[in-house]
Amino acid sequence: MDPAIVLFGFGIGALVGMTGMGGGSLMTPLLILIFGTNPSTAIGTDIFYSAITKIVGSWRHLKMRTVNMELVRWLAYGSVPAAIAGVALIAVVKQHVSEQRMDELLYAVLGGTLLMVGVVTLLRALILRNLIDERETFEVEARHKAAAVVIGATTGFVIGITSAGSGTVIAILLIAVYRLAPKKVVGTDIVHAAVLLSAAAIAHWVGGNIDFGLAANILVGSIPGVIIGAALSDRAPQGFIRTALGVVLVGSGVVTVLKGDPTVWPIAAGVAAIGLAGILYAPHWLNRRRLRQDEQEAARNAAAGQTLPAD
Repeated sequence: MDPAIVLFGFGIGALVGMTGMGGGSLMTPLLILIFGTNPSTAIGTDIFYSAITKIVGSWRHLKMRTVNMELVRWLAYGSVPAAIAGVALIAVVKQHVSEQRMDELLYAVLGGTLLMVGVVTLLRALILRNLIDERETFEVEARHKAAAVVIGATTGFVIGITSAGSGTVIAILLIAVYRLAPKKVVGTDIVHAAVLLSAAAIAHWVGGNIDFGLAANILVGSIPGVIIGAALSDRAPQGFIRTALGVVLVGSGVVTVLKGDPTVWPIAAGVAAIGLAGILYAPHWLNRRRLRQDEQEAARNAAAGQTLPAD
């Protein structure tokens, strides 16, 4: 047993328990940059340990009834097959490039994703919390289901390849797209992450990317950490923690991209940023379109009422 890994597992588990964020985004770069783990093994091991950690957290949130299960279901329709596709892509690329080239590509994609996730975390901590009116529940309509499938598919694919973002990115989308209240965001996000990461972990297991001994060391610390963090979630200074996490993620991203292909990471970060911006903007565009249609319909009805002959 490695005390350092157990300690890091406890700290990250506590962070996940308090905020629902930071598991894959922090543990994978720690395993790579500090403990020297091979990138594909670090990603697979992190996804495996994160799945177990999120399952433990899911049990608590389901008991507290802080989960929107319909959203979880529609998110999973997109995320589970996309995450498996991401793991399959790693296996295919491994067959056609050298191990060194594979590491360079994974460093670049992971680093670019971490940069994007860090920016998203800072955005959530510093801006979105003051701009969005939150709600406990809402009626899930067809457009919400379609958005959930798209969100799940895009984030699931990235998570299958890099393990980063299962808490942070989906949480901010639940806030920005669905305007969920914080406790509903954390509960829904953790339960969906448990489903998504379990599927991705099985795929990585089949691909031989999991170090079970390493995962056991992390879990020794992370399981009590997530339980303690969840108990402290109502008292923790969420804004400060998220801001600090965002800064750390950006720093981790910078260090990681320096180890990767310099032509790949800007593409990964750019594609992720464009996709995220599109997902965030789409609901606002649809709402404005629906408002315009309602106004036009009201104008037509008013015009028709004015042309009716008087009795």
